[in-house]
Amino acid sequence: MTKNQRLVYIALLAAQAVIISLLERAIPFPFAVAPGAKLGLANIITCMALYTLSTKDACKVVAIRLVLAALLGGTISTFMYSASGAILSFIGMWSVKRLGPSRVSLIGVSTTGAILHNVGQLAVASWIAQTWTVLLYLPVLSFVGILSGIAIGIAANYLLTHVEKLHYYKFLHELD
Repeated sequence: MTKNQRLVYIALLAAQAVIISLLERAIPFPFAVAPGAKLGLANIITCMALYTLSTKDACKVVAIRLVLAALLGGTISTFMYSASGAILSFIGMWSVKRLGPSRVSLIGVSTTGAILHNVGQLAVASWIAQTWTVLLYLPVLSFVGILSGIAIGIAANYLLTHVEKLHYYKFLHELD
């Protein structure tokens, strides 16, 4: 894959993640137990970036998604919550992925990201509220995060198996 093809692939993943993020804000959340929680559908794209790009390029996809989603449909506070969750989630997903496919599947990586995203957001919320009692909401969000992480992991696993069938997939890691 040439440098230009890689840049186009990064841009396509980032654009898909932004669109998914904006669409997810428009749909009501299915779990009434956890107000304010979302499914995290854009995490599908983060998983795809982690498994098909270098770490540096996957970071670019996440950063572009954060900035554009905040500019197109958010505020400073939504950017702070999203950024803290996304950064902690990405670091956790990257770390767990490095354990290897024999120890952790894509579903486990996705679930790790979902839980850590909630931890990051609640850390910012507790910092803004100046109290750690906000973290009492973590068990509820963790349960929802586990469920959505499994669902997102299954979807990303399905997509990844089909991306691997593409003829140019084998060239994605050449420029690492």
